[in-house]
Amino acid sequence: MAGSQTVTHGNGRSEGTGRTGVWFVGARGSVATTAVAGWAAVTAGLHPPTGMVTETAPFADAGLPPLPALVFGGHDTAHCPLPKRAETLTDAGVLPHGLVTAVRGELAAADEEIRAGGPQSGDTRTDEELITAFAADLGDFRERHGLARVVVVNVSSTEPLPEPGVVRLPPSSLYAAAAVRAGCPYVNFTPSTGLRHAALADTVAASGLPHAGRDGKTGQTLLRSVLAPMFVQRALSVRAWSGTNLLGGGDGAALADPAAAAAKNAGKERVLADTLGHTPEGEVHIDDVPALGDWKTAWDHIAFEGFLGSRMILQTIWQGCDSALAAPLVLDLARLVARAHEAGLSGPLPELGFYFKDPDGGPAALADQFESLLSFADRLREAR
Repeated sequence: MAGSQTVTHGNGRSEGTGRTGVWFVGARGSVATTAVAGWAAVTAGLHPPTGMVTETAPFADAGLPPLPALVFGGHDTAHCPLPKRAETLTDAGVLPHGLVTAVRGELAAADEEIRAGGPQSGDTRTDEELITAFAADLGDFRERHGLARVVVVNVSSTEPLPEPGVVRLPPSSLYAAAAVRAGCPYVNFTPSTGLRHAALADTVAASGLPHAGRDGKTGQTLLRSVLAPMFVQRALSVRAWSGTNLLGGGDGAALADPAAAAAKNAGKERVLADTLGHTPEGEVHIDDVPALGDWKTAWDHIAFEGFLGSRMILQTIWQGCDSALAAPLVLDLARLVARAHEAGLSGPLPELGFYFKDPDGGPAALADQFESLLSFADRLREAR
């Protein structure tokens, strides 16, 4: 943008055009593609903002960046262009027919802003060299578009938890470290380590940047965060809580790795332990079913005990499209964290626990998390 000026302050906050960058890690994946296509459709008035909590009345005057002011880019190791990826999602029933044609220009523009991620096979760069390169990409994106700020959002595939004794940072932490170095607030929508690596603790604390995570709450755990408080409030004893997930696509393939599945399940179990006060018997199993594509089925079997020891069971089935569930939440989080950055807030944002399986503190029950989110909106409103 000719003539645009951006002045960056010590804590990464900037004064510029008022436009906000959203930088996806995993920018050519299903969630990021759906988010960009959905943003374009909503902004053009082609579809309503269904699922976007930030487009509801309580957030109307909280000072969030308006949807037309968002600019997208990102990192990815994949090479399929966003318009082509969107066509694949249309064939899978994720995106409505005709949408890709209507928003092809916006998808192409976002795709032009995607840079090569890493480390890829044969990449000999050190952690420091990778962080420096990723941070330079972020700085260049911000400067070329005259952006007030850039929010980095990790929506890449789940990675295994780091093994003890491994010196190198996992990819998610390399991107997170780059975000901090570039002065960008950060959101981790995945179960991957990200900013929570011990090696980054001091750097993150000193950065003065707001950040939120971890692991977006879109389906099975969302339902658990509603049902678990019900049992507590009605004084019903939960004996066991088991679950099964059937899913395909990139997530299904990634979670076929037991180490990656363990990282995912940790967040699912946390909401039960935090709410019930104990971890009930039972496990969550994740099965990769490639034929399901981006769709998943989550089944829960809850054994509980009532008056006089009577034993009862509740079973639930959740069937949904992961990308369509996640995309509006990702847009919400980018806007909320951008506004927090503008308002000078720093550190973890437990008020955004409404969106996460493994949040940075705060209550575990969805109703309580929503009240905390509304209070956060009031806080942002007062900071205007």
